[in-house]
Amino acid sequence: MGSSEMCRDLAGEVEKLLKTSNSYLRKKAALCAVHVIRKVPELMEMFLPATKNLLSEKNHGVLHTSVVLLTEMCERSPDMLLHFRKLVPQLVRILKNLIMSGYSPEHDVSGISDPFLQVRILRLLRILGRSDDDSSEAMNDILAQVATNTETSKNVGNAILYETVLTIMDIKSESGLRVLAINILGRFLLNNDKNIRYVALTSLLKTVQTDHNAVQRHRSTIVDCLKDLDVSIKRRAMELSFALVNGNNIRGMMKELLYFLDSCDPEFKADCASGVFLAAEKYAPSKRWHIDTIMRVLTTAGSYVRDDSVPNLIQLITNSVEMHAYTVQRLYKALLDDISQQPLVQVSSWCIGEYGDLLVSGQCEEEEPIQVTEDEVLDVLEGLLVSNLSTPVTRGYSLTAIMKLSTRFSSVNRIKKVVSIYGSSIDVELQQRAVEYNALFKKYDHMSHSTSCLTWSGINLSCELSPVVSLLCLCVIPCTLLEPPLLLPLCPSPTIPPMTAYSKNGLKIEFTFERANPNPNIAVITIHATNTTEADMTEFVFQAAVPKTFQLQLLSPSSNIVPALNQGSVTQVIRVLNPQKQQLRMRVKLTYTHKGSPVQDLAEVNNFPPQSWQ
Repeated sequence: MGSSEMCRDLAGEVEKLLKTSNSYLRKKAALCAVHVIRKVPELMEMFLPATKNLLSEKNHGVLHTSVVLLTEMCERSPDMLLHFRKLVPQLVRILKNLIMSGYSPEHDVSGISDPFLQVRILRLLRILGRSDDDSSEAMNDILAQVATNTETSKNVGNAILYETVLTIMDIKSESGLRVLAINILGRFLLNNDKNIRYVALTSLLKTVQTDHNAVQRHRSTIVDCLKDLDVSIKRRAMELSFALVNGNNIRGMMKELLYFLDSCDPEFKADCASGVFLAAEKYAPSKRWHIDTIMRVLTTAGSYVRDDSVPNLIQLITNSVEMHAYTVQRLYKALLDDISQQPLVQVSSWCIGEYGDLLVSGQCEEEEPIQVTEDEVLDVLEGLLVSNLSTPVTRGYSLTAIMKLSTRFSSVNRIKKVVSIYGSSIDVELQQRAVEYNALFKKYDHMSHSTSCLTWSGINLSCELSPVVSLLCLCVIPCTLLEPPLLLPLCPSPTIPPMTAYSKNGLKIEFTFERANPNPNIAVITIHATNTTEADMTEFVFQAAVPKTFQLQLLSPSSNIVPALNQGSVTQVIRVLNPQKQQLRMRVKLTYTHKGSPVQDLAEVNNFPPQSWQ
């Protein structure tokens, strides 16, 4: 309870009491010295002379507190650690006497001689042997003796064994001794006490990288822990199971982990799904197995799958050319069964839009092909557009899939009708896509139905291009697309004054204007987003929509972070085609994260300067 000043004043008295003949006083003085060192570490050297004879004590109480004092000094000072390493042989002798001594009623706990002292000595040995070959070698034999001779039927014995395992794993021990320690942890997994099972799993998780093969021997026991009723044990077992997955056991381990994914509590599903994805990507024995495994995850825990899983799976399917027919058929069947799992629906929509022709042609060598008509496929995609289960992102995937099928199916008139309906959607993103797709139909009605991409004025809109111009090929990233006349050289237009389009909550959006040369019907607007608050606005996204008589192209922003205190800005270019010279109106949607909280706002911009549209 004493202050640091009191510790300084009385440290000398405490040091004297460490040498008194009264063992009870020596025990109390040693504990007091520990507290003095914690409060005033620079007084540590004062107690060094008195520690010379502490380990020669016969009294267990004094010996116990002496080991605590030495441990405190070694943990706080590298110099003390080097000084006390010479005491390792003495500590080994004390520990050996404890495990070899006969029954002593004064110190016996459940048939074990002074387990508290044994644990303290093991902890001190762990500190002294860490990163030191000689000290580690000096304690290898006694650690092996403790590990093999300690009674395991009682909890006190398990406590000593656990400390022994931690010491073996922390020092530079022999490989055989490490295997012995891991086997002890393996036996702990069979213990009825859930605390012992938990510490065993935690310890194995720490050692699995350095002693992978030794831990592998206990794989079946670890997997059994996935069925444990205790939430903490299940989580540790899941983490350890994923750490054990390799190329040799991938099929068996994935079978167990997928079974766990089916039946586990919701709090585990996101982490388990991510773990399956990572393991499958690293060790998949074949592309078909890889695709089947991921589809299994999407159908059983799709709602818990993280956002980046959808584009990753799309990339996998794209690269597996020989599996396209099989994949689109499997995903189509999955859609018929369940449309509640949004990531599954998104991947399925993309795949049907990209490989719908393979689906209706019945080309599938891997399994018996199904008979599907174009109208049936379109019925499913249209159903996704109107379903209450579909998120705005899912509807975007579905609409883009329908549009892509216009180059693969003969039902073009039906597709045009569906797309035109969504040109007036209240969803800004969906409306924008539909308007642009309608523009494609009107301007390029002659496009080929045999290819998945279009060619405009010599510009091939292939899937390898950026998301700004590859809308028909990529729907992973929301993007916009307009006709080639918008892609014209610019000329400065100093006569058009800048304007403030939005100013709220510290975020300010300003518009500056240019003209596309030689087409006077195209206005080029550059947004400048600034932030007057003291915190950055991250994940910043600016979206815009215009009436049907206009056409709009939104290019990529310079950044997605609006720096705090006006220390920079985000710029983004908008190109607007206004062939009828109508007054320009725009609806904007702003989303960003500020101080950890998501922000979303809609605004109408109707005060454009006349020079920008006349």
